[in-house]
Amino acid sequence: MLRDIFGQAMEAMRHNGRRTAITIVGMAWGIATVVLLLAYGAGFGRAFETIFAQFGTNIIGVFPGRTSEQAGGSKAGVQVRLTLDDVEKIQETIPGIVHVAAQVSKTVTVQSDLRSENWNVDGDQPEIQGILNKQIGTGRLITAADVAERAHVTVLGSEAKTKLFSGLDPAGQRVRINGISFEVVGVLKAKMQEGDDDINRTVIVPFSTMSEIKDTKYLDGMWMSYHGDHKQIEKAIRAMLAEQHGYRASDRNAVYLANLMEQLAQFRIVSIGLQILLLFIGALTLGIAGIGLMNIMLVSVQQRTREIGVEKALGARRRHILLQFLAEALVISGVGGFGGIVLAYIVSYSVGSITFYSAIATGAEAADIRLLISPQSVLAASVILIVVGTVSGMVPAIQASKLNPIEALRYE
Repeated sequence: MLRDIFGQAMEAMRHNGRRTAITIVGMAWGIATVVLLLAYGAGFGRAFETIFAQFGTNIIGVFPGRTSEQAGGSKAGVQVRLTLDDVEKIQETIPGIVHVAAQVSKTVTVQSDLRSENWNVDGDQPEIQGILNKQIGTGRLITAADVAERAHVTVLGSEAKTKLFSGLDPAGQRVRINGISFEVVGVLKAKMQEGDDDINRTVIVPFSTMSEIKDTKYLDGMWMSYHGDHKQIEKAIRAMLAEQHGYRASDRNAVYLANLMEQLAQFRIVSIGLQILLLFIGALTLGIAGIGLMNIMLVSVQQRTREIGVEKALGARRRHILLQFLAEALVISGVGGFGGIVLAYIVSYSVGSITFYSAIATGAEAADIRLLISPQSVLAASVILIVVGTVSGMVPAIQASKLNPIEALRYE
């Protein structure tokens, strides 16, 4: 029976080929719009994920501040000073912490035979390179042996290498940092860089050797990687440092925490909101195509009134007539939906990437928006298509099924 009904639907579509083709194009355009809007939303979210991924996501930075609340006998405004004891305490006492590393920084003169620049120099413990996802381009990174031996070695950022050595290979070359000679052992891969940001002008030396440039008793910051709930980890860090340094754990100004996962979570909320909005807009577009389908089916019912009367006179029941016209609407929707999905894939591959972060940052092409068509977006669009096709076909089908056979046979 269903085979006969769909056969009749295909025959009716062939009989009104031009009208059917126009309707199919409208449905295809609607479903392609839904899929492409969802793909854009997914690409937008992926772009932000890529931006954060260059630093890592499950990481927290801790930087000293000043107390803003009285605690015990201490007044507000006391400078909090972080030390290596804090690094060890965090590593040993807070569950979920994977690595903790200290950092001391100072802006000094960095010189090669060709150039002289005033740059920020970081004295890093080796673990910090993994925590902050610092990837080596050529040579090697700072090692634990370099720290143990207080080696005079340095790793340069990609821009620092270019400015100091132009196109020359810096491996084995020497630079003077604050007047002290260091051997260049590696160059980092370039990261995405906004404007005059100095992210690629970094100069790294072993933490122990940094004491020849600056007193390393008090830290400028520390970075840590972790697994687990970022909110619970942050709360535990604040509580431990508050106890260690004698201030209130509620004092947010005593230490500053850069929690990248919290920032990423906020961007994810924005991304989800954008995808919901785009889905709504796409559904409206498909709904307009559905209205076109409904109008075409209403015209078809009117033109085939006498045919419906004959079918009813021969014993066809209301449900048979309803299924006949509903099947026609669903076949048109299905063909249009398949064509729309194919069109969406063609457009996504043709467009490639849409300029986004690379408009304000160099080397950021990986963080541009790409139209990402996922099985979930195709499924969501298909569900909307089925609902729209069913609703659009149901109204004309109900109207056709309710026709009085005697009046239908009299229809001219």
